[in-house]
Amino acid sequence: MERETTEFIDKHNLLPINATVLVGVSGGPDSLALLHFLHREQVHRSLNLVALHVDHMFRGAESKNDLEYVQAYCRDAGIAFEGVSIDVTTYQKKHKVSAQVAARECRYAFFEEMMNKYRAEVLALAHHGDDQVETILMRLARGSTMRGYGGMEAKRPYATGSLVRPFLSVTKEQILLYCRRFNLNPRIDPTNEKDTYTRNRIRQYILPFLKDEYHDIHEKFQAFSENLYEDQAYLEELTTREMNKVIKQQRQGYLLMSRGSFLNISKPLQRRGIQLILNYLYKKIPSDLSSVHINNLLRFLEADKPSGVLHFPNKLTISRSYDDCVFTFELTQSIPAYEYDIPIPGVIQLPNGHSLTARIHNGKYDKKETDIFLVDESKVRFPIRVRTRRPGDKIQLKGMKGHKKVKDIFIDEKVPLEKRDAWPVVEDSNGTILWLPKLKKSAYELHTHKLRYVILYYK
Repeated sequence: MERETTEFIDKHNLLPINATVLVGVSGGPDSLALLHFLHREQVHRSLNLVALHVDHMFRGAESKNDLEYVQAYCRDAGIAFEGVSIDVTTYQKKHKVSAQVAARECRYAFFEEMMNKYRAEVLALAHHGDDQVETILMRLARGSTMRGYGGMEAKRPYATGSLVRPFLSVTKEQILLYCRRFNLNPRIDPTNEKDTYTRNRIRQYILPFLKDEYHDIHEKFQAFSENLYEDQAYLEELTTREMNKVIKQQRQGYLLMSRGSFLNISKPLQRRGIQLILNYLYKKIPSDLSSVHINNLLRFLEADKPSGVLHFPNKLTISRSYDDCVFTFELTQSIPAYEYDIPIPGVIQLPNGHSLTARIHNGKYDKKETDIFLVDESKVRFPIRVRTRRPGDKIQLKGMKGHKKVKDIFIDEKVPLEKRDAWPVVEDSNGTILWLPKLKKSAYELHTHKLRYVILYYK
């Protein structure tokens, strides 16, 4: 076992020389063997070892005894020790998560605190080859991301340094033999034998069958994991390059992308692109976010409907309106209906963040943009007003004898749903709609130049 572990450590550069290495130690066979192994390597690699233990307070005095056992072992071996008791049950109730999730979050919070305290380069955990097989099987059955299907990484960035797993190349059986050979007397957690948890059932019923058929299955699964992570790193690089063309705006808690541009990239990169977006927005992916959500989102983006909304964990909202797709945690506050007389000359600041400016103009003006409107004083009645839309609004467009519904113009121009209720409608005092800024002008705009007339600007 020592040879396989040493080769694995060197292959993945898990233990730099002169590193401060924190070791997660529950007191069970795996973590005690890892602490013992690293203690033997300490002089050779010039390591500064610190053992970390978390008492989750699930088993009362028994779990307290585990803490005291690890502390005593470290004292006798001359290894620095840091331990803590955390009321995980209270944390679980407060955050409404499972006991396993609560224990993991509390444990890793303590690990991160210790990494910062010691400015450590390495956190070493004792997950082994059998754990890797179990993890990959669970994720394949439950559904995950491509990165998730790769199981546990041998080394990944964590806190002030890296989280490493030196035992991924060896099996549980090898670890138990190691403990017997060096007369280690690990603590045994009885909950590991219960078949209440899915992982335990895989460990007790499925893994023995696979190992009987393929004695080196842990090596095959580890090779699969490493190959998948190598492929994933390359594909993520391609994805980042493509997603830079897709994303229009982004800030903390908000991202806007082009649906059309997104659908033009290849399917494998689409999935990874969604994962990049979720990683950016969430920072820490919720445990209840799965491949089901990503598949639903892909179908949502591919659907022919022009608009719609999806709700993801932790109040992430994904809304579609034509080509725009918005990911946001921000609460969209609706703008109340408004109506203002437009001073001439003068400026009005509108609730949607834009402004309307009225100026008296002398001379020729040839610009025809939809953000400018020339008022024909002979056809309109003052004062001119700006307001939000109303049911049944219609406008007589240039070149049309009849009227067109404002609602239909919004649809034709693909105005996002969330912007329609705040969009300005300019009318005269008779209620005749003159102009929908940036969209359409009415037949009442000035056609022939006069010496003096009013120009409206929308900015």
